[in-house]
Formats: sequence, C-alpha cells, structure tokens
Amino acid sequence: MSEHITTDILIVGWGKAGKTLAGALGRAGRGVTLVERSESMIGGTCINIGCVPTKALVHQAELRRPGDDPATWFDAAVERRDSLIDRLNAANRAMLEPIDQVRLVVGATAAFVGDRRVRVTAGGAQLEISADTVIVNTGAVPRRLEVPGADGPRVHDSTSLQHVSPFPARLAIIGSGAIGLEFASMFAQFGSAVTLIDRGERLLRGEDEDVAASVRQALTDQGVTILHGATTTRIDDDGTQATVRTTSGDVPADAVLSAVGRVAATAGLGLDAAGIAVDARGAIEVDDLLRTSAPGVFAVGDVNGGPQQTYVSYDDHRIVLAQLTGGAPRSRADRVAVPTTVFTTPPFARVGWSEREAREAGADIVVHAKPVAQIAAMPRPKTLGETHGIIKLVVDRGTDQVLGAALHTVDAQELVNLIALAMRTGTTASALRDGIWTHPSTTEALNEVLAFTPAGR
Repeated sequence: MSEHITTDILIVGWGKAGKTLAGALGRAGRGVTLVERSESMIGGTCINIGCVPTKALVHQAELRRPGDDPATWFDAAVERRDSLIDRLNAANRAMLEPIDQVRLVVGATAAFVGDRRVRVTAGGAQLEISADTVIVNTGAVPRRLEVPGADGPRVHDSTSLQHVSPFPARLAIIGSGAIGLEFASMFAQFGSAVTLIDRGERLLRGEDEDVAASVRQALTDQGVTILHGATTTRIDDDGTQATVRTTSGDVPADAVLSAVGRVAATAGLGLDAAGIAVDARGAIEVDDLLRTSAPGVFAVGDVNGGPQQTYVSYDDHRIVLAQLTGGAPRSRADRVAVPTTVFTTPPFARVGWSEREAREAGADIVVHAKPVAQIAAMPRPKTLGETHGIIKLVVDRGTDQVLGAALHTVDAQELVNLIALAMRTGTTASALRDGIWTHPSTTEALNEVLAFTPAGR
C-alpha cells in the first residue's frame, strides 16, 4: 500500500520553468513537491544534455588547432564538459534543498491516477500525491528515426553523441535542423569528416536564399559535405562501420547522429486519467495562460508544444507564477520578437520576419544586408579570424521599424537580443544606425549595414 501526501503545488520535472517555480513558490510559503525521474537530469535538459554542454563542446571544438589530434582533443573537451555539468547539477540541487517548503523526490517516475493526483514510483516503493495545482514540466526527448537499423550500435542521439567513443573519423548526420547543424559544425572542427544528410533541396528552407547560402558556405569551408534531397531508407552495420542508405546514395560512417527533431515527453504520464488533452504531435494542449484541459493543471516548457527554448520555458514560469501568486497578468500572447540562435560557427541568429515573409505579407520594406567580410565598420570578426556570414535587416519603409533580422556572424547570439529589444520598444532602424557603439564590437555593424541597401532592394 502506497503512502499518500498532499501538497499545495506538485511539479513534475526539474527543467527551467519547474525549478524556478519551485524556488519562487517555496520561498513564498507554498508547499511544493518537485518530482524528477533522473539524478542526472537535476536542473533539466538545458544544463545537463542540451544548451550548456553542447555549447561548451562547440567552444572547445573552435579552439582545436589543425595539428591537434582529434580524438585526444575531443576526449579532453568531454572531460571539461562533464566537470562543468557536474558543478551545475550540484548547484541546481543546492538552489532548492535549503528551502523548507520544497520537498524533492528524485529518482522516481510519476503518472496521473486521477484529478490532480499523481502516483510516484521508485523501485518497489510508491507515493501518491494530491495537489491543489499540478505543473507538468517533463520536457522533450529525441524523435525516433523510423527506418530499419536506426537502433544500431553506432546510431546516436544528441545526448549519447556527446560521449561517443571511439571518436568518429567519419560522422553521418541525419537531419538539418538546429541540432543537426550545430553538431555538423562542431564535429567538423573536432576533426571528423562530416556528411549532413538533408531531405530538402537547400539548408534552412524557411530562410532567405542569401542567408541560407551564407550558413552553407561556412559549413562547407569547415569540411562538411552536405547531401541534399536525400531521404534515409535504412542503416546497415557490418560490424566495422555503419552505412546510411539514402535515396541519393550511401554514406559510410563510424558513427551516425539521428537529429530528426524532438517530441514532448508524455509517455507514461497517464494523462488520460487526469483528462489532459494532447495535440496531434503528442504535446500537451494549453491555452495562452498555459492551462491544460484539466482544471488546476498547467504544462510548461517543451512538453506544451511551444518553442523548445530555455528562455521560453523561463517565460512560461512567469505566466504561471503570476496566476498562482496574484502578480501582474502575463500571457503567451504578450511575447513579441522572440529571438533564436543556432550555434554553428559562426552562430546564426534570427528574430522577426525574413525578407520573403515580409514581402509575402505585403509589407513595403527596405532591405539592408551585407556579407560580414565586407563590413568595414565591424573589425571584430577579422580580429577573431572568422569572417563568414551575413547581416541582414528588414525595415518597414514608412515607419522605420525593424521587422526582422538574420545575423550570421560572431556574437550573433548577443546582437540579436539588442535588435529584438528595439523591435519590442519601437526603436527605429535609424536610431540603431546612428547609435554610438563600443569598438571593436559586432554591434558596430549596425552603423554600416543600416546605411546600405543592396541594389534592387
């Protein structure tokens, strides 16, 4: 017979939104129980297997010199990665353990057994928890590649590839989304011969052609082979190598990365028992206040089908916290100009409309764009020895408001935040153009690019 407890707030999953809500509500005097399935996931996906460890590896890959042995360098980079993650994992536990009102249940699975009732199982022990409010924060997991051989010993997801051994002299990557692009750039710089298998006719199909071409050029200059129009049909393994069979030819490899997307982690949660609806993709359906179809149950982070970004999850926590504490109302509808970054080398960041999207919407626009290597006012990329890229902004002709930007350049992950803020606050393109920026910085590009319009644009 299982033990039964009651709590004000039950949070399932220790991701960004969950841990931040647990800390804020616990400090406010609310009784919080936080359930996390895995010791290795304390702190959530971002710090353990996602954003932070992969970017640590990207940085180490960028530091490798041509004469450095790839396998030795990679192993040392993984050691540094693991040391960093161990510290962050411990720090995340320490954030919540001292809060008396927060109860941590780690190493246990959770499943709904009724309205706001969850059964938690660890080994043979069970604990049933009833709560006034339940917050589901279980994140997302890699999508399974549905072809024969996808479960072979040399086939990895983005988590297991971070510890691949031995280091692959040849790496095949199936999928050209953000994860596929980041790992292609990273492993090429570590020293792998990388083949990127892309079903489309070009990379970044949602982007303008000039922007996509810039990213492609950087990858090919790093040594990445890109196979376009290629659908994977099976993966064979003869005991010495894997061979990815595609409609455009065979790709032999020492390791294969399946990077075909991530799906909401809802398996085994017993959502039906609580009347929680999911959409066609398996994500929990929520409204703009992140309420599910079950009263008193919220879904935050990747599991609710929104953008799979840590900073979006952080904003999710603010939306829910306001409702539980009576703070200023906040909604997903309030989100404007949310930026994204793909951490290739150099990184590629985007906010707002592309040129194509603006024209399709009927906007009267001025396009400002220049290849990074031609921006005289921005010497920072030259000082770093990385001049790949393009900076492109789309501006409304009548209002001078920035409608969107594509930034493929060093420091793009920082510059995009400034442009996003300008879009949210109504700061004009002319104000950005005439700004006084530090030197040498990537921001200086705005002085020159916003004063230049390519011919015919």
